[in-house]
Order: sequence, then structure tokens, then C-alpha cells
Amino acid sequence: MIDYKKYIVLYVDDEEKSLKNFARAYGHQFRILTAPTAVEGLKILQDHAEEVGLLITDQLMPGEKGVWLLNQVRQIKPDVLRILATAYSDLEAVVQAVNDGAIYHYLTKPWDPAQLENTIKHALQLFTVQRERDQLLREKMSVLHNMMVSDRVVSLGFMAAGMSHHIRNSLVPVKTFIDMVPEKMREENFDAASSKNAEFWNEYHLSAQHHLEKINNLLKELWAVAETRGLAFTDRVHLHDVMLDVTMRLREQLAAKKVSVEINIPKDLPILTVDKTKFVRIFELLLKDEIVSLPEGSRVQIDASTVEGSDNQRVQVTLRDNGPGHSEDTHRNIFDPFNPRTDTPSEHGINLMACYFIVHYHGGKIEARNAEEKGTEFRMEFPVSGNTPAQAIQNREFFQKLNITDDLWQKLLSTR
Repeated sequence: MIDYKKYIVLYVDDEEKSLKNFARAYGHQFRILTAPTAVEGLKILQDHAEEVGLLITDQLMPGEKGVWLLNQVRQIKPDVLRILATAYSDLEAVVQAVNDGAIYHYLTKPWDPAQLENTIKHALQLFTVQRERDQLLREKMSVLHNMMVSDRVVSLGFMAAGMSHHIRNSLVPVKTFIDMVPEKMREENFDAASSKNAEFWNEYHLSAQHHLEKINNLLKELWAVAETRGLAFTDRVHLHDVMLDVTMRLREQLAAKKVSVEINIPKDLPILTVDKTKFVRIFELLLKDEIVSLPEGSRVQIDASTVEGSDNQRVQVTLRDNGPGHSEDTHRNIFDPFNPRTDTPSEHGINLMACYFIVHYHGGKIEARNAEEKGTEFRMEFPVSGNTPAQAIQNREFFQKLNITDDLWQKLLSTR
């Protein structure tokens, strides 16, 4: 059963009598709006963009013609069904409308009331079915999105486990050798004459231990990201408390690099429903990347506000630094695996890759760009009510990231 009053029928005609007769004849069956010009008709459609299901327009009107209106509507609301009506044999206009794909049907005036009623009903039936199809497709894609994000997050864990097994095995002889260095130095009994050699070996030993620790920490980071409890989020957090907690955890690293963090998050910001462990990890990973990438003495500023999304209320978080900034190409690839922001060979970009998927895991989105004045800006959005990734699935960039990580998984598996 179709509710014929669920969507609006917009009728555009320059004849006032025709507008009144149309509204009088069909107003009891359909929701009718009318306009005397193409420009006014376009404005009405823009004001009721989600409600209009059918547009019927006359062709010959003062100012813009009916075909112009049909083309405008096709561009801004292509799902709205469009009917061209004219009292003249304007074959050229009809051919143009058909060729442009701008019309669903063509009517000649004066029309037969019963025939026009059936045409409107059929059009609204088709529009309703298409809307329901699109809604089902969105819901299906939303589920698919959740499955893919969850799969990638879990894949990070499998990758960490596999890397941990093979890398740790490979590092056993290396670690054994490194651990033997101090004792070997004592056996050789380095004296004052060989103090330079002793200094070299000490520095080498400390550097090797440091890099071993970095490898182990990387594996721990990936494993921590992959720990999942499922997609039903139940933790309720305030963003201000999360940021204070994260900065306290990283205070020693921030102090060592002399990086200051300014938190500007309003107290009346909505409470977020999240997977708390992972949500906190987002900002840990971002700040760790800032510490590594920024020059000494830099500043990081974190702001937040509410925005109205197409699905529900969302919170926008902006993390901005005053560093040197990067090229647009760097920002486009900043979340790709093993693509660090610095030229230091020992650093890696896996933190930001993990951060990217945790944001999408929460139904959010994240982008990086140059700040207005100087530095890099990370802008994120999260749904207030939990995991609702309707916006994320429409982002082509997200699927590109999936393809990139798929290639990475394949390369890792093929080299094991």
C-alpha cells in the first residue's frame, strides 16, 4: 500500500487558473505545492528537497522554460521524478528533455483528469519504491562497512601476532649478541687507551637496545588496536576527560620534546557513546605521531564542537599543530601504511593507519590538511549516539584505504 501523501507533488505553471484547478482537482489525494515560474519552482524544491517526489512543469513560461527547470532538478535532486507538460506541439523541447534524461513522462494539455491521476499515482509508486530500495541499500552498505572496518581492525591484530612470532624469532640471535656485548667488553678489559672503543661499544649497545624496544612497542601498539569487544558500544565518555587522561599518560614524552598541548573543549559538549579503550587510542596515536613529527618546542591545540549531520548529532574534533606543515600529496597519503610524516627512516606510519580505522570503526571520519596559518590539522567527526557509519560509507577515500591495506596484507602474507 502506497501513502500518496507521504511525498509532495510540485506543479509549475504560469497560468494561475491552471494552478488552482490542479490543486483543487488533486489536493484531496496528494500533497500539492504550486509555483508560477520555473525559478520559484526550483526554490520550493530546494526548500523541500527531501519531501518532493514528483515535479510536473509546463514548458512555455515567461523567463526560464520548463526544460531548464527539469535540468536543474536533475542535477540537484536526480531521484525526483519529472514530467513535462505543454499545450503546444513543442517537439523540440520534448526531444531535448528526453535526450538530456530530464523527464520521466510527457503530457499534453489539456489532460484527461483520470489519466493524469493514474500517471501521478504510478510516478509516486515508483518514487516510493526507489526510496525504499535506496534505504535498504544504505542499511546493507552500513552493515558491510561495519564488517569491513571490524575486519581491518582485527587484521591489525593478526598482523601483529604474525609479525611478533617471526620478528621475535629473527631477533633472538641479535638480542643474544647485544646482551653479550657488555660482558665481552669486560673480558677484553678496555683500559684508558681504548676508552674511545669502549665509548663506541656503549653507544652501539644502547642504540641497538633502543631499536629493539621500538620494534616491540610497535607490535604492542598493533595488538592493542586489534583488541575488540564487538560493535555494540556501551562506554559513555566526555571528550575533555579523555584528552586530559591521554595528555597525562604522555606527559613525559611531551616534556622531553617540549611540546605543549592546549585543550579547548567545552564542558557542555555531549557525552559520546564509544568503545572507550579504542577511542582513547585514537588520541594517543595522534599525539604520539605529533611528538615524533614536530620540532622541539612546538604547540598542539585541540578544539571540539557539535555539528548536525545528515543522520544525527555529531561532535567535530580538531587537532592542530604549528609545525612546518606538508604538501597536499603528503596529506592525501598520510594514513597509508608505512608512510611517515618525517624523513627519518626509523619512524613508521602505522600509528596513523591504525588511527584512521579506529575512527571509522566508531562511525566517524578523519582527514588531514594544512592549517590556515601554519602546520597540520587533523579534523575528525564522531556520532554522539554511537556507531552510525552512514556518512563514512559514501566516502570513496575509505574504500581506497581498504584497497591499500588489502595490498599490504597480501605482501606481508606472501613474505612470511
